[in-house]
Amino acid sequence: MKIQQIRSATVRIEYAGKTFLTDPWLIAKGAMGTFEGKGFRYCKPEQGKIAMPMCDLPMAVADVLKGVDCYLLTHVHPDHIDMEKDGTVGKFLDKKVPVFVQSPEDAMTMLNSGFEDVTVLYENSAFQGIDLIKTPGRHGTKIPCGPSCGIVLRAPCEKTLYIAGDTIWYDAVAKSIRKFHPDVIILNACAAEFIDQGRLIMDDADVENVYHAAPKANIMVSHMDNVAHASLTRQSMRQRLTERGIFNKVWMPEDGESRSF
Repeated sequence: MKIQQIRSATVRIEYAGKTFLTDPWLIAKGAMGTFEGKGFRYCKPEQGKIAMPMCDLPMAVADVLKGVDCYLLTHVHPDHIDMEKDGTVGKFLDKKVPVFVQSPEDAMTMLNSGFEDVTVLYENSAFQGIDLIKTPGRHGTKIPCGPSCGIVLRAPCEKTLYIAGDTIWYDAVAKSIRKFHPDVIILNACAAEFIDQGRLIMDDADVENVYHAAPKANIMVSHMDNVAHASLTRQSMRQRLTERGIFNKVWMPEDGESRSF
């Protein structure tokens, strides 16, 4: 497989002869706007003034989408898919490309947005001979910030890939690792936080827990440096993982960077 970090949780994955795009957030830098005036209870006052996405895409939208066979959407949040004021999503995407989502509710959002081939993920889902297995996630340490899922990809000719999605480390993530024995794991890990929900995704301690649960796996740290409510940047994550003695055990790519496994 070949994995390319695009931006935030958007990742291109070449797997068993097919190309997947996860959580396609493709708007221009700053186009989502800020948290101010939108009812969010963010943890630091300065976070409310930062427009998102915080960085440009590393390539043209057309290049991100070129050759994509399938979209994988872990959940419908505005930092995981482009969202309009009327609630429709995915304005840059090819509506004929198949998309897999976590729930009937998310499927309805995609259908109402004009997507023609929408499938809800289950434990036995598949796309053209590739297993797509839904795994649980917990999107908040206090109150979940809505539902989210992970996805395991399996194929006879490939290593097993586990996309953890927007989740903290908890027992269901550990169970997924024990059950599927992934060779490659993608973690969303900028420690984004809201006051009411707590920490929404993984931090450095959670990354270490994943490493100890799967010490032979290739671990990728994603979802960095593009949302205002993040508590960790690539720089601070690098420092903390170095202090934990595991930075050389993980891969934290820059936007646009790719690696084959």
